[in-house]
Amino acid sequence: MKEIDLRSDTVTRPTKEMLQAIMSAKVGDDVYKEDPSVNELEKKLATMFGKDEALFFPTGSMANQAAIKLHTQPAEQLICDKWAHVYNYEGGGVSFNSGVSCKLVDGDRGMITAAQVEENINPPDFYHSPLTSLVCLENTTNKGGGACYDLEEIKKIRKVCNKHGLGLHLDGARLFNALVAKGESPKEYGKLFDTISVCLSKGLGTPMGSVLIGNSDLMKNAIRVRKVLGGGMRQVGFMAAAGIYALDNHVERLADDNKRAKEIGNTLAVLPYILKVETVETNIAIFYLKDAANEESFMKQLQKENIRISNMGHGKLRIVTHLDYSEEQHQKFLRVLSEIQF
Repeated sequence: MKEIDLRSDTVTRPTKEMLQAIMSAKVGDDVYKEDPSVNELEKKLATMFGKDEALFFPTGSMANQAAIKLHTQPAEQLICDKWAHVYNYEGGGVSFNSGVSCKLVDGDRGMITAAQVEENINPPDFYHSPLTSLVCLENTTNKGGGACYDLEEIKKIRKVCNKHGLGLHLDGARLFNALVAKGESPKEYGKLFDTISVCLSKGLGTPMGSVLIGNSDLMKNAIRVRKVLGGGMRQVGFMAAAGIYALDNHVERLADDNKRAKEIGNTLAVLPYILKVETVETNIAIFYLKDAANEESFMKQLQKENIRISNMGHGKLRIVTHLDYSEEQHQKFLRVLSEIQF
């Protein structure tokens, strides 16, 4: 059996059908906005979320960074959870690209509440502190183990943002996993957020690409910001075609990834060497060994079976299920977990 790679859902390779879509794509120069496949993808996602416009980006980090730039001015501040991707995993881009600081909130598994947003807004007339201008949420949460926001809480956060004149951006890198898990629709999110970034190369299994979605009042400058960040691309319709194929064929199957991750979590929860398993809602399972000293031995035993997972540091381990993780591999992995000894 081939290697079982559960480090991330970014390790997938295109299916034969997706490769065919890539090879047969109609392309043009996207910098001139003349790539028909990119234009189709952008229109598809804008319509899906009930927004005016969408713009294709090479990476999710760039899409998030562009959104922050569109919402803010230098010396302002955004509010986000302490585990947020925009703060922890985008190379300090918030300060480098936009000159903005982050007010970090101690949320629950990467999720913050409307009350926490309200209490972390700086008084606008107190010129000694940065002006709060944006709230960034993440759904599902990465460091929070694929946790999903309650839509009702997001609605409350929207009301707080409206009350204080704040923008609301969603880092929706794994949003489709949440939509499938919760039975929600993209348009529900389109009504609540000013901008949304969605990733095509995680659960949906494309080789690259994220899309930023929003209304024209904000998005009118998005292509300029993308250019400044170095994100102008040429015949990228080959990758856009992969995204179109994924949206048409790979969304509903995310339920399989979510189901397998929950089964992994259930298996881990009863093993004698496991201290704790975070609640599994989507395709990420985070857990801790009872004795952190066994971490190296644990990883080596997995490697011996040609299995790879992520070590997030401080005794925190992560498993992510995905398109290339088959049922046969799943059963083997469950068996190996049950046979590990220290």
